[in-house]
Amino acid sequence: VGAAHNLLAAMVDNSIYHGNPLNIDPRRVLLRRVMDMNDRQLRNIVVGLGGKANGFPREAGFDITAASEVMAILGLSRSISDLKERLGNILVAYTFDGAPVFASQLRAQGAMAVLLKDAIKPNLVQTLEGQPVLIHGGPFANIAHGNNSIIATEPALKLADYAVTEGGFACDLGAEKFFDIVCRITDARPDVVVIVASLRALKYHGGAPRERLASKDPKALMAGTSNLDKHIENVRKFGLPIVVAINRFPADEEEELELLLSHLEKLGVRGAVSEVVARGGEGGIDLARSVLEVLESERPNFRFLYDLGEPVKKKIETIARELYGAEGVDYTQEAERDIKQITSNGFGGLPI
Repeated sequence: VGAAHNLLAAMVDNSIYHGNPLNIDPRRVLLRRVMDMNDRQLRNIVVGLGGKANGFPREAGFDITAASEVMAILGLSRSISDLKERLGNILVAYTFDGAPVFASQLRAQGAMAVLLKDAIKPNLVQTLEGQPVLIHGGPFANIAHGNNSIIATEPALKLADYAVTEGGFACDLGAEKFFDIVCRITDARPDVVVIVASLRALKYHGGAPRERLASKDPKALMAGTSNLDKHIENVRKFGLPIVVAINRFPADEEEELELLLSHLEKLGVRGAVSEVVARGGEGGIDLARSVLEVLESERPNFRFLYDLGEPVKKKIETIARELYGAEGVDYTQEAERDIKQITSNGFGGLPI
């Protein structure tokens, strides 16, 4: 991923150096380079120093490789041909006239795809207990879609009776992007959602200090359930059945576990204690049974949160209001300019 990304970055600067046939404005190059080391000194730099033979001086910088758009594309591609098309659609810069410049105009997508020909293949591994697992892709949910690759998910659905995938960064981010981005690309629709919670996390949400999270504190626990309740409400907006997995720690009190399970029962949500960390697969049997029972007793009525044809601002505001509980959205001048540019470039119909 890093090699393919940096190849494209080099081709942008190379095009500028060799007469700039695409009329790229060096001040509006969007593509930064990437590396796997978190090096603060390289986040913002000046490149092209050392005279005419070493390129055109301009501001640039490095991001972490996992934040590369190439990583997100790898996660959304269904084949090599799909990968090449998506790579060609990367917006790399703007011209002096304000027109967008894409990787396809540099003819970079073919060479990038060759570098990714092995990376696009999912990794089949096994757990300590021998269960098959496909591990593939690592886009962050805060700047991309936060889920494993489609090219791993689709065979998992064909090879097993049940396939489980994780949406990173909680229901309001990773799960929402799985529903509104990944599910729009694939034909797959989720049958049930498992929300993972813990007594410690809920106590922390309820105001308990970090040093007392392992101590008994039913008041803080119940105060913190408002956070879990919102996640449950969010998932219900997508029309999906829910199971709450309570990730049990050794110091958790039985009384507090029962208190949380009783709270979930009042909400009409199945709860199950999971002890997988301490007991391995045996500790997840109750959770697995609960998921299967919900699968058999409740039918999903999956729906997207917004329509792709809606204006960009309306889609943003729908997410902010419905999932984050915002009263509205205020936009900076830079955001207003970006939304106007996105819409004028014809990208307004893309998911958020």
